[in-house]
Amino acid sequence: MNDFCHTLTIQFPVVQGGMIWCSGWHLASAVSNAGGLGIIGAGSMHPEVLLDNIAKCRQATSKPFGVNLPLMYPQIDELIQIIISQKIPVVITSAGSPAKYTPLFHSHGIKVMHVVSNLKFAIKSQQAGVDAVIAEGFEAGGHNGSEETTTLVLLQILRPHLSIPLLAAGGIGTGQAILAAMALGANGVQIGSLFAASAESSAHDAFKQQILASSEGDTMLSLKSIGGVRLLKNQFSEKIRALEGSGASPDELRELLGRGRAKKGMFEGDINNGELEIGQIAATIDRIAPVCEIMERLKNEFYEAKSSLCNLV
Repeated sequence: MNDFCHTLTIQFPVVQGGMIWCSGWHLASAVSNAGGLGIIGAGSMHPEVLLDNIAKCRQATSKPFGVNLPLMYPQIDELIQIIISQKIPVVITSAGSPAKYTPLFHSHGIKVMHVVSNLKFAIKSQQAGVDAVIAEGFEAGGHNGSEETTTLVLLQILRPHLSIPLLAAGGIGTGQAILAAMALGANGVQIGSLFAASAESSAHDAFKQQILASSEGDTMLSLKSIGGVRLLKNQFSEKIRALEGSGASPDELRELLGRGRAKKGMFEGDINNGELEIGQIAATIDRIAPVCEIMERLKNEFYEAKSSLCNLV
């Protein structure tokens, strides 16, 4: 257990990504029970749904868990009051500046980790007082930065400028990758795609099957003009690509996006017309496994790789 694990009261330095439509109480509790930090993804939840997920997660685990909170969420003040009243120990913020809310969370003893994709916002996050920065590279699924900086490079850019814990996110699918990230200065990792395809994920089985069927090159980063998002290629993503290729305006892209595309694809299983958000590491996922098995494999691979490297050196 390293200092980061000790601070979060977890056994292994893995934080689950708070993926919309995938990260309900079942997944969060399973990750926490397996020694990581489970995260409830509030980005796809109305306040009453978040409250219900917190209650069910508490029934399913006695271990710490957190909440992912996109700062652009329209009912953010209600979600924040729930997080405070329920004494959630850790919040992961994204899609905005953490400066406004970090002091409020800290006043209630809540730790804050903020997701960034470049050095500028990593430094701003540290100045805002966050407890850790999550460096999300180009490989990651869902929304990520327009710079297209890979996780490997991003860690090397950020680490010399930060005095707070740094987590790696994007492209982490094995224990070897966890060790590589830590060799570059990460204190831990955030993993999304592996858990999106887990047995406990709340994603629709049709979406999970698309993940299993995917191979190298089957995801694309699109919609950069209105907020980049990495998607599995399908009929909807092809419409996006065609519109972008014809020079469509941000408003035209928003009109195509409409409302509920992510829910339609990931939660309701419309694999043709919905958003299917997943990272490049999906190409390596070949079965729907329970979280306990995923975590055990990651731990074994990590320690075997560590031992092998020591012998190699």
